[in-house]
Amino acid sequence: MARGLRNNNPGNLRLSKDKWQGLRPVQTDKEFFQFTEMKWGYRAMLITLRNYRRKHGMKTVSQIISRYAPSNENNTSVYIRSVCNDLQVPTTYEPDVDDKHTMCRLAAAMSRVENGVPAVLSDIEQGWDLI
Repeated sequence: MARGLRNNNPGNLRLSKDKWQGLRPVQTDKEFFQFTEMKWGYRAMLITLRNYRRKHGMKTVSQIISRYAPSNENNTSVYIRSVCNDLQVPTTYEPDVDDKHTMCRLAAAMSRVENGVPAVLSDIEQGWDLI
């Protein structure tokens, strides 16, 4: 099972000073957050993606993923192409970060890249509903 799935952190959010809701009381992974349930991991991922637009001005899928999965750690261009292919949009597509359907689809496509398996849409929707 992929690390992101084991950690209920499908976006593979790295440890930081953030105090996310739904964190496991004891964090045993030294690099990535661990959540009690998948919905909490998706909530954190979705908030992160929304903040890229709201706080950092990232508008396009390409800009968002370039920040989310930087090239010093990932093959960012392949990541972007994969997500855009899943969404059937160009790299210049500007997702509406306030639209549940759009953001759940984006999170699902990114989760597939992160974990190598299709996401469970109901988990993502539960995460969105916690925002």
